Amino acid sequence: MTTNNLTGKNVVIIGGTAGIGLSAAQAAAELGANVWAAGRSEAHIEKAKQASNGAFEVRQADTHDADSLEAIFKEVSTIDHLVSAAVGGERTLKPFLEQTEDQFKAAYDKLWGYGKVVRTGAPYLATDGAITLVSGSPARKINAAQSALSCVGASVENMVRCLAVEMAPVRVNVVSPGIVDTAMFDWMGDGKDEKMQVMTSSHLIKRAGKAEEVAAGIIFVMQNSFVTGTTVDVDGGRILS
Repeated sequence: MTTNNLTGKNVVIIGGTAGIGLSAAQAAAELGANVWAAGRSEAHIEKAKQASNGAFEVRQADTHDADSLEAIFKEVSTIDHLVSAAVGGERTLKPFLEQTEDQFKAAYDKLWGYGKVVRTGAPYLATDGAITLVSGSPARKINAAQSALSCVGASVENMVRCLAVEMAPVRVNVVSPGIVDTAMFDWMGDGKDEKMQVMTSSHLIKRAGKAEEVAAGIIFVMQNSFVTGTTVDVDGGRILS
């Protein structure tokens, strides 16, 4: 069998207190895993504690703070599945030539954060453990004014392929969501639903995705022990549209 039962497995999700990460934490807990969900925002942490209802642990950690990460990893002791869905950086949505060098570099804080999660977590991984990172469809579906977003996503996906080769038999995969209805788009206000409908009107599946649909992709690569070095697209066909 190539499918792993998550019952009793230790799962750590950095960026697991909101959006896609929180949905993945809930899904893994429902499948019997021991889950630690970590995030940086106090507000998200409190909401995650309420959402967990005791089904999983909630901790505070920042992808750029090795000490906070290691405190969680030591608590867990042996990690079967390490997931990072944290944003980790500021993305400037402007044409490349209108961005400052510092603005463009800031997007790569996501990559550096993921690197710190992997470096800090690797000694705690089970020999048959797995790492899952989250990128995004702009890595391969490029729109104007998304150079920073696209470049860092592509870097994450390429890093995953490199890590899969170097860290085998530990499996390393990446899940790439499209436009997903999370708090990331709450800045749109009362017109959020209508604006997201416009944004996805050219997609093969003409709606925004749901956090739990992307979480299902994360669960898939966690459970399937024959998948490594792979990018799993959960994007409603955005990259084909």
